[in-house]
Amino acid sequence: MSTEPAPHGKLQPGSPADPTAFGKYLLLGMIARGGMAEVYRAKLRQTAMPAGGGEPERMLAIKCMRPQLAKEARFVEMFIREGKLAVLLDATSIVRTFEIGRIEGRYFIAMEYIGGKDLTQILRRCQESNQRIPVPHACYIAAKMSEGLHYAHTRSDAEGRPLNIVNRDVSPSNVRVSYDGEVKLLDFGIAQAMLKFTSEIGVLKGKFSYMSPEQIRGMPVDARTDVFSTGIILHEMLTTEKLFRGDTEFALMEKVRKADVAPPSKFNRRVPEALDRIVLKALARDLPDRYQTAKELGDDLGAFAAQYRFNPSEMQEFMRNLFRVDYQKEADEMVACRAASLDSEPELSIESELVVQAPAAGSGASHPPPLPSSREAGRGQPTGQAGQGAIGAGAQDGRQTGRSQAMSEPPSVSGTASTQPGDPSSASLWSRLRKKFTK
Repeated sequence: MSTEPAPHGKLQPGSPADPTAFGKYLLLGMIARGGMAEVYRAKLRQTAMPAGGGEPERMLAIKCMRPQLAKEARFVEMFIREGKLAVLLDATSIVRTFEIGRIEGRYFIAMEYIGGKDLTQILRRCQESNQRIPVPHACYIAAKMSEGLHYAHTRSDAEGRPLNIVNRDVSPSNVRVSYDGEVKLLDFGIAQAMLKFTSEIGVLKGKFSYMSPEQIRGMPVDARTDVFSTGIILHEMLTTEKLFRGDTEFALMEKVRKADVAPPSKFNRRVPEALDRIVLKALARDLPDRYQTAKELGDDLGAFAAQYRFNPSEMQEFMRNLFRVDYQKEADEMVACRAASLDSEPELSIESELVVQAPAAGSGASHPPPLPSSREAGRGQPTGQAGQGAIGAGAQDGRQTGRSQAMSEPPSVSGTASTQPGDPSSASLWSRLRKKFTK
């Protein structure tokens, strides 16, 4: 059993056979590593379970911020601010965030763990095996995405004031499909926190392919920008080809700005004209011609897909067949993880601070705690017991190797969610883009 970080500030990832104690959690192995964070499979220690028992076999994903990023006060403040919104998004189509905190100086996010694959991996596997996501399955995924987006877009605080949440990072890597057939948006409320303050165009290139025309121009955005991004993903699911590609950043952005889109039926004969119309409306360049809400898009997709008599269990079957070996490996690992325990070990006495925690089920809380100032960021309250809400399973930031050229995109930051129409952190970048693309 590992109880202390490795030299040079590195955190021992642990394993089911040799878990690492991380505050009230057990780390059971690293599942992803990115430029901004590392993600570990984990579960609560027995000694940290709420009074009256709990479900220690349930898996969590613990996302730890890279230590060097915690040195920037503005970055930490944004991380916490967005985390406070993330814990409010308690919807079945959004990965649940339970807690934002700091343990031994390391900022972390505890969220549900989703055993499955993100859409980037699914599309890559379909290319490798020369197949496509079936039409009803693609419609189901896009409809569930729309459901989660509409929930966030219309979320209000305790006084009924809209929070005006716009994701602005709806991309395949942020959509997770579980081996049980569930579809969830990842890191919805905290994506902005993973955007390091920079004006380097190359850092954002990987996300340009999924931006709306108004977003690429640096204009104010609303829920309709997420609708456009969902339309891009739906088009790519139906065709297994990237919709917007370019040899350079500016060539790519020019294609997005023009939004000259061919109907998916041009590439896939199984796509009927009615679905073409839905996709093209979601991808309309001019805002008045686009779906005005994610709910409208989801409703049209649901009405269209009704003719297929699609059952969600078909998504489970599709995922388990597409990733047969990976699914079996995941199932075996889950058995080992649930058996992992440090019950015989005394509670560790370490520095542990709670920054924000999701409201307990039935608490009635529906608005974020007061947001911290830069000086206060990171000085949380003493850690409390975990809420007794459901603790499920998911993580983003999967390793992306061996991706075929047609769907490839360079590594990028984790996202750009926002609660305001504009993003001041990217002001210098957008001012440069406006000069390039202003009519």
